[in-house]
Amino acid sequence: MTTIIDTGGEVAPPLHLGRLLRSERIKMMSTNTWWLLSIGVLVTTGLALLVNIGMADSDLTSPDSPATGQAVADEAANIFTSGQYFGGLFVMLLGILLITNEYYHQTATMTFLATPRRTYVIIGKFVTAMLAAATVWVVTTAIDLAFGSIFFAETGFATHLGDWTVLRAIGINLLMFALWGVFGIGLGALLRSQIGATVTATLLYTIGTYAALLVFVVIRVYVITTDSVFKGLVIVPSIAAQVAEGSKDLAIPRGQIPPWWVGVLVMLGYGLTTAVIGTLILRRRDVS
Repeated sequence: MTTIIDTGGEVAPPLHLGRLLRSERIKMMSTNTWWLLSIGVLVTTGLALLVNIGMADSDLTSPDSPATGQAVADEAANIFTSGQYFGGLFVMLLGILLITNEYYHQTATMTFLATPRRTYVIIGKFVTAMLAAATVWVVTTAIDLAFGSIFFAETGFATHLGDWTVLRAIGINLLMFALWGVFGIGLGALLRSQIGATVTATLLYTIGTYAALLVFVVIRVYVITTDSVFKGLVIVPSIAAQVAEGSKDLAIPRGQIPPWWVGVLVMLGYGLTTAVIGTLILRRRDVS
């Protein structure tokens, strides 16, 4: 059965964003999924932090390569953004669930009847996804700063928290989290199926990244026989986010890594495209 929401040409009620956000927050937290994702964020952030601290300790204390100020700042940026890779995945899944839960629990009709202007509902979901992403950023950054600062104090190195390299990485990390939330909303609107969307997103985010790397390796070996071809990997969203944050764990050869702002532009492009597509789909699609 298909239900089509019609306002009958009446003037739309004023936008009560606070009410919409409270409604979206209640729906998000009324299922067990949100705390499962929260546990996932905490566990993966802790593991990533341990790995990054271990790598930094090895790099900075190596007698063969004395640590410079910039090297310490680069390590600090990496440590203080630990967990961003899987954190982005969990935020995207949360964005997907904000949409697909409506269809899974058959509350979409009620939602659009309560707020006939679908644009208001869409705005509420995008803002909720970005606020949830910001919350994840606050929690993970607090953990990274606390344990990262202990590490630098124990090893005698400065945290470089006032350096542009570190501040830029932390700030861009917030932007990346917000964009992953937007991606989730768009993907959920496109696929609608909760299982289909979450599985597709997870596979594209993880295995898809390595599949793209394999394609570029084949191109490097058989078509363009220079390492410059790997610059094109920045078109892959997960890699673009790492480029934007200045991550050290990149599959791109060091001499071929694009500037950080290229990664930002690529992610903004994906975010805007996803937001537009998701909005158009939710405004025009019938509610089943």
